[in-house]
Amino acid sequence: MSELSHLDAAGRVHMVDVSDKPDTARIASARGRLACAPATLEIVREGRAPKGAVIATAELAGIMAAKQTANLIPLCHPLPLSRVSVRIAMTDLGFDIVGEVKTTGKTGVEMEALTAVSVAALTLYDMLKAVDKAMRIEAIEVVAKSGGKSDWPTAE
Repeated sequence: MSELSHLDAAGRVHMVDVSDKPDTARIASARGRLACAPATLEIVREGRAPKGAVIATAELAGIMAAKQTANLIPLCHPLPLSRVSVRIAMTDLGFDIVGEVKTTGKTGVEMEALTAVSVAALTLYDMLKAVDKAMRIEAIEVVAKSGGKSDWPTAE
């Protein structure tokens, strides 16, 4: 494992200096899931959720959250995001959440994509907790990134 970039030689925390890095097109995608009871899905499907338009609200919350990532995560650089997309799909087990973030800049947007998915899941939870206390937020992860030094996953 490489050296941690957010620590200086004395072990103090610092924001990484990216001023010498070139601006490149960067994209990151993340996903996650909110597992819930079948009855909860039925309430959403029928439009009977107590707090209203559950999916649209959670998608909007995820977009708004991505734009605030640098205010939430102490060492993240504030980035001019050119696109944020959050899509939520109902499945038999709950809600699948996918976020994609794009920018042109000196550092990647993985944290913004993760933040978008996390806050979308939290918003779903908040809007549905009155009908399902046993929901679980699961499997939030980066699934792809491109731009900068490396692309992931790599093309084979």
